[in-house]
Amino acid sequence: MKKLKKYIGYGIGALGLDFSYGLFYNFLNKYLTDIALIPKGFLAFITFAARIWDGVNDPMMGAVVDATKSRYGKYRPWILVGAICNAVVLALLFWNPGFKITAGRAGIGLCAYVAVMYVLWGMSNTLMDIPYWSMVPLLTSDPKERNIAATIPRAFSGLGQLVITIASPIMIPLLGHSGKELSALGFQRWAMICGIGLIAFVLVTFFSTGKIKEIAEDSGPEYKITFRSVARTIRGNDQLLVFMLVALLLNTGWYLVSGLAVYYFEDVMGNLQAMSLFGMLVGAGQAAGLALLPVLTKWMRRNTVIKLAMWMAAGGYLGMYFFSAVVNIFPLFAICGVIGMMGVGCSFVCQTVMLSDIVDYGEARLGYRADSVVFSMKGFLQKGAYSIQSLIMFLGLQITGYRGELKLQPDSAKTGITVMMFILPPLFAFAALLLFRSKYKLGEERMQEVYTQLEARKQELINE
Repeated sequence: MKKLKKYIGYGIGALGLDFSYGLFYNFLNKYLTDIALIPKGFLAFITFAARIWDGVNDPMMGAVVDATKSRYGKYRPWILVGAICNAVVLALLFWNPGFKITAGRAGIGLCAYVAVMYVLWGMSNTLMDIPYWSMVPLLTSDPKERNIAATIPRAFSGLGQLVITIASPIMIPLLGHSGKELSALGFQRWAMICGIGLIAFVLVTFFSTGKIKEIAEDSGPEYKITFRSVARTIRGNDQLLVFMLVALLLNTGWYLVSGLAVYYFEDVMGNLQAMSLFGMLVGAGQAAGLALLPVLTKWMRRNTVIKLAMWMAAGGYLGMYFFSAVVNIFPLFAICGVIGMMGVGCSFVCQTVMLSDIVDYGEARLGYRADSVVFSMKGFLQKGAYSIQSLIMFLGLQITGYRGELKLQPDSAKTGITVMMFILPPLFAFAALLLFRSKYKLGEERMQEVYTQLEARKQELINE
């Protein structure tokens, strides 16, 4: 019971993290293209430039966290500071401080402001995201229990996404002037509310995890923060490199679905409020998917469950396309959506568990632990996948003639949105499946060898 309480206290913070995360990844593009009227070419440039910076900033932030020493440990201070900074930047990102929009297009001032806030959001998100997820290996080292420990924060993360997906199409118009359409004022007020929620839930995690024992710094060679040491950690861990490619492919597919949903329901279906129902399906499917790993691993190997999750995600995407664009049968569309989201939810839990294993594998292989450097890849890959999604989306919207200032979009734009949302994601999922099957080697037998090796090394240190 004490362990469960500890896991829940830790997991509640993920609810707040996803208030900011969900609003940024699912609704920011719609705000920028339709409300702020930022040129799509400029948005593609911002996305690309921000990811170049993240490639340097995220791993180095992970190294800084690993080297932090304070009375509150090395993770908790960064989680709290990062949450406060991210909440402030989130509110500023959805706020226009007075720059004019003329002739259906934002001026240089607003574009520059958005670019700065966009980069700052990524940096402040890194401040809290890396140390938060880096704590997972500290919760337990037992493989079966780790499945549960990783599932709980993922469940709260999914709940945060669910709240944003369901509530945003309702709350943004309600908080605006008209109460019926997406508006600048509605986005601004909703972003402030989400920021307050972020801080509140992270405070619960901060005070609930005070007794979690961190791995002693003298358990191995001292890890010094340099570009070379970070590069060595990433390059020297072959399974981390495999994971990075697999996660990048899977996350890109999911972000195409979640990021284009607001366009699909408002511009293709003409019913924004239907997105709330879609959000319920997403939440139900992901909630069920979160339970798949700890339940199915009682009868099958973990890597088999991971492959099953990828098949479910790909099949669900294709089913949603068929029962919406080819044959319009909403109940079957909903069923396919739930199946696909079960695969997505399960794959997210699996990614967290895989990273925990990769931390241990890296310690056995390299001789030192680098929890936060390894877990920095999670945030970096999420941002990288979002960048690929944004580039595909902005390019597709540009080619197909989408114009944010129009109330009714041309048929070419509607077709483009549908294809990008339902056809491209399964292709990414199948590519991830092929890569995982051929290159990922951390099965149960290999991890048992890792644990034995680490235990022997600890005994040698004790005997010395």
